Amino acid sequence: MKQALQEKVHEALSSTLPITAIVLLLSIFIVPLEVGTVVMFLGGAIMLVIGMGLFQLGAEMAMTPLGDGIGVQLAKSRKRWIMLLLSLMIGMIVTIAEPDLQVLANQVPSVPNLTLILTVAVGVGVFLALAVYRILRKFDLSWILIIMYLVLIGLSFLVPRQFLAVAFDSGGVTTGPITVPFIMAMGVGLSSMRGDKDASSDSFGLVALASGGPILAVLLLGCFYSATETSYTAAEVAHVVTMQDVTRAFAFEIPAYAREVLISVLPILAVYVVFQLASRRYQKRQRRRIAVGFAYTFLGLVLFLCGVNVGFAPAGTMLGRQLAAMQFKWLLIPIGMLIGYFIVRAEPAIQVLNKQVQSVTNGAVSRAAMNRCMSIGVSVSVGLAILRILAGIPIQFILIPGYIIALVMSKLVPKMFVGIAFDSGGVASGPMTSTFLLPLCIGACEALGGNIMTDAFGVVALVALTPLIAIQLMGVRYGLRLKRLQKTAAATPTIEDDSDDIIVLTED
Repeated sequence: MKQALQEKVHEALSSTLPITAIVLLLSIFIVPLEVGTVVMFLGGAIMLVIGMGLFQLGAEMAMTPLGDGIGVQLAKSRKRWIMLLLSLMIGMIVTIAEPDLQVLANQVPSVPNLTLILTVAVGVGVFLALAVYRILRKFDLSWILIIMYLVLIGLSFLVPRQFLAVAFDSGGVTTGPITVPFIMAMGVGLSSMRGDKDASSDSFGLVALASGGPILAVLLLGCFYSATETSYTAAEVAHVVTMQDVTRAFAFEIPAYAREVLISVLPILAVYVVFQLASRRYQKRQRRRIAVGFAYTFLGLVLFLCGVNVGFAPAGTMLGRQLAAMQFKWLLIPIGMLIGYFIVRAEPAIQVLNKQVQSVTNGAVSRAAMNRCMSIGVSVSVGLAILRILAGIPIQFILIPGYIIALVMSKLVPKMFVGIAFDSGGVASGPMTSTFLLPLCIGACEALGGNIMTDAFGVVALVALTPLIAIQLMGVRYGLRLKRLQKTAAATPTIEDDSDDIIVLTED
């Protein structure tokens, strides 16, 4: 256990170190930040590393086996209406438990928090049930995604402009650190009971559909609620003079985040208790391991959220303001892209997805290749988000062409990559996006005198879009390599071998 925790913390450190170094270098050479801001940022980085390490280990010990077990049990059920009803309920429960959703709800005061949260939860629940039904009936994921996004694009022209970015952002925040490990493992458990050649490919796609559900639900809500009064309160850096002030600033906030995470984890814990009582699936040793995993998950999320909200978010806002105040404002774009390239690796759910992809594909798609594609995708999305702020480009002008490209590509790439790509879009837009990239864009928007709700909001939606294209481009490369290998094998006489060819995509 100790060695596993050390490995997770080391992975978290290697993921967080680049973005920390970039911010420090920017504060030294380009935008001088106050010492207090830098110290708070470094304190947040330390908490982030420890928290992400604990969370990853906890998700591996608790969330993954629980989701997998529920998926297997659902697949064994003969009554499909029971399966779909349970999927609906589970989707709603894990969504309400997602901390990022609480953050988004607080930014939309014209809609009551409970109304927005329940709307998003229903959207996830309905589309999770649809995703389960797709796996059972072996429907083509790409056609479902095409229909879903055509409906979303059509509805986007009917809602107020100020509500549009919030609606698409909601699809990103709902697939965060609580939801992703659980839902992905559930998909693996469901598909493992089929045993056919497409089972591995169909294990992906649950997160993709669960990301689309809330967008549709919030767009429908936007037809009845006006978002003209929405506002955003930027996080401010705590005033610190001594190291005791720094410690007190973080310690003061920990109880609040502990309560928030406890409220988030309790529904999942309740699902586990009910599932265990009904199925008796886990033995004593497994139950002990899952209990420890829940404890690690709780502690890790508390440290992670406290670190990013108290240390990272205020620094992001301050950095955005000062970068936008420079003479050469266009430098915001390459700097933002550089930050986006490295910050996505610090997302806790990204590592869960990458490990799941490498495991399910038997190493055919490596974690290094996934990390590189995700980084490129998020880098482009941050560049586009800042370009929107500088030029005032409506978000539809980017989202609609982007999704059309991604949907067309879904018919051209190997089936496996469609689910992986659309899952990756939901996973990329996690806590680091909402607590650093969004404040960065808001700080820049404030300094430039733009409209925060129409110009700054939407970065989460863009972060959820570009990985769809990047991962599918990797799928195109995979398909070309496979065809080349097959042609070479057909042209070269060899001893008969019934084994399948496997191409491993690495970072070369």
